Order: sequence, then C-alpha cells, then structure tokens
Amino acid sequence: MFSQIGQLIFDNEAVAKTQDFTMGLEIEMQRVDENGNISQEPYPAAIGDEKTNPWITNDFLETMSETVTPSAQHALDAMHYLYVINNALRSALAPGELLWPLSMPPRLPKDKRKLRLAKMGPEKEAYLKEWAKRHGYSQGTPCGAHINLSIDRHIITLVQKNFPKKFRDEREVRNYLYTVLAQGFVRYRWFITYLFGASPIAEENYFENGKGPAHPLRSIRQSKYGFGTKFTGDFTNLDRYISRIEKGVKDGILTSDYEFHGSVRFKGNRNLKDLPKNGIEYLELRMLDLDPSSSVGIRTGTLRFIRLLASYFIMHPRLNDDDVNDILKNADRMNEIVAEEDPRQPCTYQATARALIKSLERYANQIQLGPEYAEVLEDLEDRVENPLTTPSAKLLNYVKGDSLTEYALRRAKRYQAAAQESINPFKGFEDKKIYTADELRKALS
Repeated sequence: MFSQIGQLIFDNEAVAKTQDFTMGLEIEMQRVDENGNISQEPYPAAIGDEKTNPWITNDFLETMSETVTPSAQHALDAMHYLYVINNALRSALAPGELLWPLSMPPRLPKDKRKLRLAKMGPEKEAYLKEWAKRHGYSQGTPCGAHINLSIDRHIITLVQKNFPKKFRDEREVRNYLYTVLAQGFVRYRWFITYLFGASPIAEENYFENGKGPAHPLRSIRQSKYGFGTKFTGDFTNLDRYISRIEKGVKDGILTSDYEFHGSVRFKGNRNLKDLPKNGIEYLELRMLDLDPSSSVGIRTGTLRFIRLLASYFIMHPRLNDDDVNDILKNADRMNEIVAEEDPRQPCTYQATARALIKSLERYANQIQLGPEYAEVLEDLEDRVENPLTTPSAKLLNYVKGDSLTEYALRRAKRYQAAAQESINPFKGFEDKKIYTADELRKALS
C-alpha cells in the first residue's frame, strides 16, 4: 500500500523520479606499507593540501584517506567520479604505499599514541585528541563507505503543489520526505548490515588485552565493538533530531554536535543550529562497510540497491510520531544482534529479510525498473537464503592465523598496479587548486 504521497507520485507517473536521487560518495581507506603496517608517509603532496582539498581529505588519522565525489544524477556517474579520484590518490602515493581495502584497520602499534591524528587545523585537532582520550584510538580507525542522497526536485515540487494545506513551503516538504527516508534506513539498517557487512575479524592490537568477541562477526564496524560514539538520534522530526543532539552535548555524552556519528544524519547547514532555517538538503548514510572486492570500496549494484530502498521508503507511509522511538530503538537492537552473528549462520531475522526482498521485487516490477535492478535483487535474495554468499562469510575463507593481512595486501597490490597502469590519471589537484563541485564534474568528465 502506497502512502497518499506515494499514490500521488504513482498517479503522476513520477515514480521514475523517485529513483533519480542525486548521489555523492565518501570512501575512507587507510594508507599502509607493503607489510600491512599503518603508513609512516605524509599526506601525498601531489593531491594538494590536506587542510583545503575537499575531495581528498583525511579523517581521524593522518593515514585515513577520504575520497569525496561531487554529487551525480546517476549511479554510474558517481562511480566514474569515484574511480577517477581514487586513481588520483593512488598515483600520488609514495613508492610501496597501498590503500588497505578492508573496513577494519591493519595491525596497529601496541602503543596507540604512535598513531598520528589528522592534521586539520588547531580546532579540529583538539577535538580529535579529546575524542581519542574518551574512546581510545582503535575505535576511530574503522573505515566505511558513506552515501549522500538528495531527492529529485521534481518530486518536492509535485508534493508541495498537491498538498498546500500540509506543507507551507518547499522546505517543509524536504524536511518531511527526508524524515521518511531516515526512518526507513534506520529501521532496516540490520538488513543492510546482513547483506553488506564485511568486517568479520579485527587485526592485531585493535582490541586491548583480548577483549574482542569470541567468534567472527558479520560486522565488527556496525556492532558495539566498532566505531566509537554509541549515541542514537531521534528521527521523529527535524526539531527532535536537533534537540536530542544538543542534549547529548549538554549532558557531556558528546563533545560537540559534530560528534554525532549515527548511521544516518540529516545534512544541510554546516551549523546544526541553522539546519531549521534552510531545512534538510540531503541525507548521509553511514552504515556500509567497505567492499574489498572493489578497488573503490563499493559496487554499482550496491548503489542501485540503496536507491531502490530509498524510492520504496518515499512511496510508503512514515511511522507515527508516537511510535518512532520505540520502533527505531528495537531496530538498533536488531542491528546489534545481526552485526554480532557468526556470518556463516542464517540471520535471526531471515524470514523478515525474505519478505522484504519479495516486497522490493514486487515494487520494482510495479514501477517497471530495468533488468539491472532485477539482477541486484536476485543476487541479494541468494545472500538471504545462503549466508555463505555474504561478504563477511566469504572473507572468512581467506583468514590465515587469525588475520586477513595476506588477503588484504594481495588485493591492495592488485588495485595499486591497475591504477598505475591508468594511461591518463587526473592531476588537477597537484597545483592546490580548490575545485567547486561543478568545476570538478567538468574536469572529471
């Protein structure tokens, strides 16, 4: 059953536009040496200045590279930008340097203070020091793939025009639709963790004094053992989202509003307090582990699936305000259970996962999506039925002596060699030019 808004979109044959999310990608990867140790090399000079280049930056550690793409209308364009920027980073690495393809970091030094925090200017560096003091260095090191999603303007205009009593302006429509999306992604995060979790084990010295789990997990990064701040957002509406984060800062749970690293974030104004003024402009999804079977950490099929999910959520009713927190609290609990399962075992919620895939298949047929979406859903249906085909379970085939180092280095060297064979790598960052998104799109096309 579509919601009123979903029915309006369907009746106006605008469903295709619910697929036209503008997408931007942010992919984190650690720089390592050929032996699988955290690199001692500085930020590569050939990609500009780490403090000012917004497209290849670093996060938490000096060695934690983050490649950022300009937003793109289509999954293939986003992937094209990502490949070119990833190749630019690889061709700028020091001889012998590699990009580690796994979400969990390579082996860490026993004394974590030897790790170099990112050079991001005094204010940000003070924040990172405080963060490391509170949570420990290890918990800042897992890497992931983040997707920034924004809704097609045609949908926003259509909804505003047809529901003038419900929405006073375009900003209210955006806030409403992004809230629907956020609720959907938080509610079904466990499903994404099951399908794409790819961090079954941690390397040496990640856990202090053997305090890690007793068996491999579907996703260490998405579990309580993963990234540091365990603070949940309130996705009832934008005002409650902001109030919850501000309360977290006031109560000393968060050092600043910047520290809210939920699996989903509302984005717009840089300053959280100013977010209501212009409204939510896009959604940041932060729940994907790196996919080590891809040199850029994510696959086109994954992007298509995320787009399909987002379209499905927009077309269906949002949660009742009174129920949101209970339902999403339960969803967080489900995600923890799934993340901590042995990846070779069926999911606790396999029956629900099966039903969800079937609903998505029906929806894809209803709105007449192409064969590329049918292929993605067939592959994911196989993962639901056979846990051994999930990324984490596959990785366990390569574990030697409780480590994935040999596998990770083999992949990293192959990806590095392929990048070095690139005939014409992008060198536009070398002269420290700061590109706008439009300029970079033009330069990368």
